[in-house]
Amino acid sequence: MAADQHGCPLLACPHSSSCRLFFPEDPVKIVRAQGQYMYDEQGAEYIDCISNVAHVGHCHPLVVRAAHEQNQVLNTNSRYLHDNIVDYAQRLSETLPEQLCVFYFLNSGSEANDLALRLARHYTGHQDVVVLDHAYHGHLSSLIDISPYKFRNLDGQKEWVHVAPLPDTYRGPYREDHPNPAMAYANEVKRVVSSAQEKGRKIAAFFAESLPSVGGQIIPPAGYFSQVAEHIRKAGGVFVADEIQVGFGRVGKHFWAFQLQGKDFVPDIVTMGKSIGNGHPVACVAATQPVARAFEATGVEYFNTFGGSPVSCAVGLAVLNVLEKEQLQDHATSVGSFLMELLGQQKIKHPIVGDVRGVGLFIGVDLIKDEATRTPATEEAAYLVSRLKENYVLLSTDGPGRNILKFKPPMCFSLDNARQVVAKLDAILTDMEEKVRSCETLRLQP
Repeated sequence: MAADQHGCPLLACPHSSSCRLFFPEDPVKIVRAQGQYMYDEQGAEYIDCISNVAHVGHCHPLVVRAAHEQNQVLNTNSRYLHDNIVDYAQRLSETLPEQLCVFYFLNSGSEANDLALRLARHYTGHQDVVVLDHAYHGHLSSLIDISPYKFRNLDGQKEWVHVAPLPDTYRGPYREDHPNPAMAYANEVKRVVSSAQEKGRKIAAFFAESLPSVGGQIIPPAGYFSQVAEHIRKAGGVFVADEIQVGFGRVGKHFWAFQLQGKDFVPDIVTMGKSIGNGHPVACVAATQPVARAFEATGVEYFNTFGGSPVSCAVGLAVLNVLEKEQLQDHATSVGSFLMELLGQQKIKHPIVGDVRGVGLFIGVDLIKDEATRTPATEEAAYLVSRLKENYVLLSTDGPGRNILKFKPPMCFSLDNARQVVAKLDAILTDMEEKVRSCETLRLQP
């Protein structure tokens, strides 16, 4: 085995085993990408259904050009006056409710959520946070603490963290046949808040992904956020909408996913990341004036070395320009509706497809072992993902049972891509069913 200058072995995959690859049993080495396609070292072309970071398409020429041109002129921190940061903040403000008018620029979604937590605590003077079950808000220590998806496998739940049920109308306690699931799930938050207050705790914030992704591609019932915000604000807290995975027109109907909850709902803080820079490390927190003023009143300066740099803001502006020029929000509506229709046909045809849910280009396919119990088909989902990869489609799973096929492709994903992907999914599901009927052993671990 080869060794480095210190005698340490050089491994084929030189990173910690905690850094997981897609398709670990048979990894794909991707060497280039364009639009909604990725290419391996042999030149094979894959349809990318999961790279929501490459929001307007991998290596979009206008975004690449904007970064390159600004890099040739100036890239420094935001302590100097520069038009890009002002222009970008102005453009972002035009997409948001007018109350959200103060912007902080950072490098990542994790940094954005960490700052949102600080803002909430300074504004309210409180410490505690209410989150949704199975939530994930980032990899910083402060965010692991408010991410049940992570902390349940680490140090456990802190006393200042309170977990409310995921508003899942397919698997949760209040399902599609409930007369008012929005109110029922909001009352669960009210119950959690009351229980915390009885223990002398004070609520600083409610954190929620506008569409919970790691939790299983969940679509909260309309009106849920408004009712939750009422309970949280009554307790002295603020509402933080995490748009890191679902913002910037992905839902099609609206620019921001929280807007699906109704035109009158406005969060106190919105966090952005991933798609905001199309792969460039940029993120943002938008807050109301009262929240921002409370943070300013501490007298402690907020500064981020790279956040809001001329290059980052040039990239952000280019992403907004492409979204508008190529009408990608409307595109997400039409292609997403078509993909939902095709996947709905698979639900009728294949019993393993228990639920198809989504909006725009944010879609989940819930695979089940049994219709009555809705037991997650975890092994089958892993098998499908592996087989799809063999058929040049990159897809992955999410949800507590790792049984949700998640579709979050670049926004340029096409109608023809939708046809191809679902046709391949159909063929694999049909093959699986035929093997079961013929009493063949279905090898679920490729």
